[in-house]
Amino acid sequence: MKKFKRDRWIIYGPLIIAVVLVIGILLGNLFTQLRVKSIISSEISRQSKSSKFNFGSSQGFSLTPRNDKINSALYYVLNDYVDSVPVGEITEDVIPSILENLDPHSVYIPARDFERYNEPLTGNFSGIGVLFNMNEDTVAIISTIPNGPSEIVGIMPGDRIVEVDGTTVAGVKMASDDIVSMLKGEKGTPVRIKVKRRGEPELLDFEIIRDDIPLYSVDVHYMIDEEIGYMKVSNFAQTTFNEFIEAVQDLKSKGMKKIIVDLRMNGGGIMESAIDIADQFLEDKRLIVYTQGRSRPRNNEYATQKGMLKHDDVVIIMDEFSASASEILAGAIQDNDRGLIVGRRSFGKGLVQEQMTFPDGSAIRLTVAKYYTPTGRSIQKPYDEGRDEYYNDLNTRYMKGEFESRDSIVFNDSLKFVTPGGKTVYGGGGIMPDVFVPVDTTYYSVYLRRATNLGLMHRFAFHYTDLHRKELNELSTIREILDYVDDAQLKKDFIQFFDSNGLTYNQEEFAVSENYILTQIKAYIARNIIDNVGYYPIMKEVDYTLQTAIDTLSAL
Repeated sequence: MKKFKRDRWIIYGPLIIAVVLVIGILLGNLFTQLRVKSIISSEISRQSKSSKFNFGSSQGFSLTPRNDKINSALYYVLNDYVDSVPVGEITEDVIPSILENLDPHSVYIPARDFERYNEPLTGNFSGIGVLFNMNEDTVAIISTIPNGPSEIVGIMPGDRIVEVDGTTVAGVKMASDDIVSMLKGEKGTPVRIKVKRRGEPELLDFEIIRDDIPLYSVDVHYMIDEEIGYMKVSNFAQTTFNEFIEAVQDLKSKGMKKIIVDLRMNGGGIMESAIDIADQFLEDKRLIVYTQGRSRPRNNEYATQKGMLKHDDVVIIMDEFSASASEILAGAIQDNDRGLIVGRRSFGKGLVQEQMTFPDGSAIRLTVAKYYTPTGRSIQKPYDEGRDEYYNDLNTRYMKGEFESRDSIVFNDSLKFVTPGGKTVYGGGGIMPDVFVPVDTTYYSVYLRRATNLGLMHRFAFHYTDLHRKELNELSTIREILDYVDDAQLKKDFIQFFDSNGLTYNQEEFAVSENYILTQIKAYIARNIIDNVGYYPIMKEVDYTLQTAIDTLSAL
């Protein structure tokens, strides 16, 4: 019997020992992973959570890596490094490094920057409700939000903010971002400011209760003529669609039958807003856009029957800074042969991000899919040469002459698509307009460039408005403002102002740019009094791209 037991041990003993060793290794490895997860989790508030913020739905976040080398390295550093390890700081450095090697639009947002990143998308923030600029190192109020916190307590355009909560902000070369941070704050909280008002010998003291301040993405809408309406959309936020509908209803009430939607300088935003606006132009069941990614199945977005503009002629204006959601809207219009795109080739961002927030207020926006226009083209431009080259692409385009000539653009035949109407369109790098408009150099001069770089038109317009505020405040229309301004005197005054601010008068160069400078100054003056509804109609007279869009739409 003993011999039998000894023989069985000889046969099965090594196998049992091997099994025990394997189990031990597995348990040890599992313990290591659990230990690393525990250490990391405690440093980043135990568990991250996902949230949806109109970029699509996040699939959650796991602290278990696919490669055990990461676990092993973290465990080794956290447990055996000679000094204590600031895991929080490491996390803030490592996450951006990981994302940096993916694509240019996957980003980490630190908690301190989260509110600033999301304000343009949510369409509001909490503050005192003023628009200001830095005039001679002083915060000068340009306008107040109607019925906003500042207007309610009596803040007026032209007031200079001298102190904020006891801190001097005038004449101390404080950055405007720092001043904004001081004026913004939690809704319902007070902020005390002292202002200098023309004609008042002493500083005026105000306590303002912060409130929600709307951020509008439809900058202006107005009728260009009896049939053509114009709308400037600066970004796509949660409120954009509602603003768009209100503007369309107003334009329709004034007789609009054709519309120009200006998306120049519109870098995008929330995709759903662009889809909802595109829906207003398209017939039922027309494809607007679809998205697809490695772990995201294809998702189609179709038009519905609710479109208010299905029978209105439309032109979309774009430039090289129009991106993302702007390109979704333009692509839907172009690929469905619904209207024409006027301007220059757009930026070329065809990636979709989802946002995941962490308990500490930070977040990751991760690219999870690409979007495709109705013909199936991706308009995302290449990013395989790194972020610097990606964002330098616009400069490369400029140097190649693309902003001046359509012929300088090389199309890739492998990315050629055809619309239902037989029009050829291309993917691989932005939306190419149907009507190309080069950069207008008619008014260009070194004098104009220097005046623009120094901000002299804007500064002089505020200076002029300040001197004539009492009279200008009695005016309510563009015509009244233009009739009040004496062109000859205005010209004399701003040349003198420019000269005193470092720009020596050059008669030959000034002659080239005179009309543009004079028009822009008058537009700024009108904006100071009646906001954007004064600015854009005046600038229309020297806006070659808009004039081309008007001619194109009139011919439809």
